[in-house]
Amino acid sequence: MIQKGKTIGKVSATEKNPSTIDYFYFWMDSNSDELSPFDVVMVENPNKSITYAIVEEINHVTDSSSHFTSYISSEFGALADSSNPNSDETGNTNRLSFSYVKAKVVHNTDNKYTPVLHDRPVCLCTPDGIREALGLTEVKNPLTCGYMKMYGNKVKVEINDHFLIGPDGAHLNVSGISGLACKTSYTMFLLNALQQKYIKLWKESQEHDDEDNKPQKIAYLIFNVKGRDLLTLDVPNEKLSNDQKNIYLNDLGLKPEPFKQVYYYYPYGDNANRKFTQSNGTPEDIERQFIDKSACRYFYDFESCRDKLQYLFSNEPDPSGTLESIISHILDYGQPFDKSVKTWSDFYFALQKLTTGSSGEIQTPITLASWKKFARIVQKFKTELLFGDKGYDKDDTNDLTSHIFDNLKPNDVKVIDIAQLDPSIQGFVFGDVIQQVVERMSAKDENTPDQIVIFVDELNKYASNDVPKTSPILRHLLDITERGRALGIILFSVEQFRSAIHDRVKGNCANSAYGRTNFVEVTKPDYHFFGNIYKNMMTRLAPGEYIISNPALRSLVSIEFPYPTFKSNN
Repeated sequence: MIQKGKTIGKVSATEKNPSTIDYFYFWMDSNSDELSPFDVVMVENPNKSITYAIVEEINHVTDSSSHFTSYISSEFGALADSSNPNSDETGNTNRLSFSYVKAKVVHNTDNKYTPVLHDRPVCLCTPDGIREALGLTEVKNPLTCGYMKMYGNKVKVEINDHFLIGPDGAHLNVSGISGLACKTSYTMFLLNALQQKYIKLWKESQEHDDEDNKPQKIAYLIFNVKGRDLLTLDVPNEKLSNDQKNIYLNDLGLKPEPFKQVYYYYPYGDNANRKFTQSNGTPEDIERQFIDKSACRYFYDFESCRDKLQYLFSNEPDPSGTLESIISHILDYGQPFDKSVKTWSDFYFALQKLTTGSSGEIQTPITLASWKKFARIVQKFKTELLFGDKGYDKDDTNDLTSHIFDNLKPNDVKVIDIAQLDPSIQGFVFGDVIQQVVERMSAKDENTPDQIVIFVDELNKYASNDVPKTSPILRHLLDITERGRALGIILFSVEQFRSAIHDRVKGNCANSAYGRTNFVEVTKPDYHFFGNIYKNMMTRLAPGEYIISNPALRSLVSIEFPYPTFKSNN
């Protein structure tokens, strides 16, 4: 039997505001400051069942008919008692006042959703009651996703990971304004919790030699698109306080440890201090990773990416299909791009012949103007060391995806650094990787993971409403969100403004996390199911605070999470 907490008020059912199966109102002590939106309260019904509800609105009223009346009752605006200047009492008329609360019903212990009755006592909940109300006591396949603070208590919040990584649901979308919402930090917190859980499950299954109950094989692909925070995922955060460590250990049941089994891929560059990488990583960190053999450089020769050229033009408008026709011409070895064109130098020379008219005998079905437009677009790639004609040393790879996927082990974390690359080249690398993910997961063998979780920041670059509909990257992302659950491809995505993302992408995310945002954003249709109070709260959420949605939870839940367990370089 769930214990009741402190009684804080009584149900108030009026002609204008009756109790319903969805909502009820209650009055409370005007001096009480124990309640906040998202808090859980309970009412015991005559049949002994318990009705739980989430606080949505808190109001305070008086018997004053207008603000003018209130002004008059304070001796026409007196700010202090004239007979006692030190007193807080003002005016000569004491108004009748009280506070009342609007609460949304989320659960009844007997599944009998009849309206709660007038004058029934309303109580605070114990931590067990909070878990019962939100469905946390019944969570299957639990994954820690944060904790709630409610009238002085910390309550661990868990979600059913089968709704996060399949098979029952899939995908996560995290939104919030830049700098204050800690979007990447929260996503990394979830990924760390996920890896810890499945490392533990794998260890237990091996100890018991239980072949019939092997946990799912999960691997993680993480794109570092800005800064360097994701380039030290395997390094402990030395700034983590004892209080933060205790939250991990005692409140969340997690180890305050960084990621395990991490490997880094850096684009080839000319910076000798950073092992000839093009990266924001510190020289010390990159040097350590190469010594530990947990990093390599990657580049693209022409032959390895002839069939990937389309990704260089993902965000280029192509209403007439001109670029698509040019790429098809090159893929089909059309003149002058025959099989003798094996290097980038060969490619640029052949393109020059077409655009300068130096080889008049070359005939293509594509106009010279179109070839010149194509040449202008690819011109910026000529200076990129990432596109090289040959390998450089044993730490280089010209086949990024093969290196990633060959011998990919359960719980591996592969970090692909693209932060310093031109946006179009970032798209190229991203498109290349996700294409291979789709192909490999569509043709699984015994060495293929059951799930691959892809984390991409700044999703708006690839799946916003402004991205050309012809974009091959957008097509892949739509494919992943719509049928990725069945294939085992899970998308963890982050952006500043959820409203800017393609409807089919965000609509297929079973899980959402909302960080701090602005007043303009919360007026968009994406937030229509939030009450006004919740919308206002979203504009003032602190760093480390999120509102989350998961199919297994009975309500939106306001959670917090601790500082990252890995080294932060910003």
